[in-house]
Amino acid sequence: MSSSEYNSTDESDIELQDAFAKGLLKPGLNVPVVEQEKKVYANDVKTLKQKLLDIKNNMNWFERLDLVSKPAPLAPEIAVQLEEQEALNHSSNKSVAMNEFKRETNFHRQAQAAVLEGLARLKALGVLTKRPEDYFAEMAKSDSHMQKVRAMLVKKQAETEHIEKVRKIRQQRKMSKKLQKEGKLKKQNEKKEMLDEVKKFRKGIRKDLDFLENKKPQNKSKSGQTRSLMKRQYKDSKFGHGGKKRGLKLNTKESSANMDDYRPSFNNSKMMRPGRKNAKAMRPGKKNSKVIPRPGKNKRVKSKSQRKG
Repeated sequence: MSSSEYNSTDESDIELQDAFAKGLLKPGLNVPVVEQEKKVYANDVKTLKQKLLDIKNNMNWFERLDLVSKPAPLAPEIAVQLEEQEALNHSSNKSVAMNEFKRETNFHRQAQAAVLEGLARLKALGVLTKRPEDYFAEMAKSDSHMQKVRAMLVKKQAETEHIEKVRKIRQQRKMSKKLQKEGKLKKQNEKKEMLDEVKKFRKGIRKDLDFLENKKPQNKSKSGQTRSLMKRQYKDSKFGHGGKKRGLKLNTKESSANMDDYRPSFNNSKMMRPGRKNAKAMRPGKKNSKVIPRPGKNKRVKSKSQRKG
């Protein structure tokens, strides 16, 4: 920009400032103002009534079911709430249109009044307004479609249950691993402490063995102990005790000298069965028969060969 142009711009700005200070600048001098035309609303009542007659259907009220009614009376508790709400709106300078509670209440009252009047009219015309108990209506969807919907819902429910079950199993596994790890660490620590105490005892630092009594395993619950004992007794009675089996029934010095189980009356002749002494020698079926000794082997072979010849 040249010096002459710069000076001319400054002069024009100074002239505008002087004109604004004197009040010579007015709207419309520099920027043209477009005047807005006022919209004229035509209230053609005659044409509107004619159009209403054209679209109106001359049908019975039962076919139209249109009602014009005033709002139903308010319940006492709702009236109290409305009064309180109006007092708040009046204090905050809110209009009735902005009172949402009152507006919704008016809608409800209008619908309630229409229902009461409509039911009375229908009852006067003999129209049933309630379904009978044995009313059967076909569903909008077919049975096959509803079966598909039901199968889909059952499938989704089963998938959800499966996912929940898997999640619980994972949590249980994590918990069991954690418990096993803690138990293992606890055993290792106890073992380490025990070995340390044993080393101290060997070196003579410790004189007593009280740590062995303190490290005894804790007894289980009575119910679990009784159950395990019964199980152990059953297995012992069925399979016997473990360990070495040979030589368990051999006599020892103590067992031979033990006479607690000896019953002298058992070997008494009176307790023995009659005829047991000479049972081998006596022939069956004969009383007071003589004892016949058995022949030798040579005689038996000779007599056998004679019978064959």
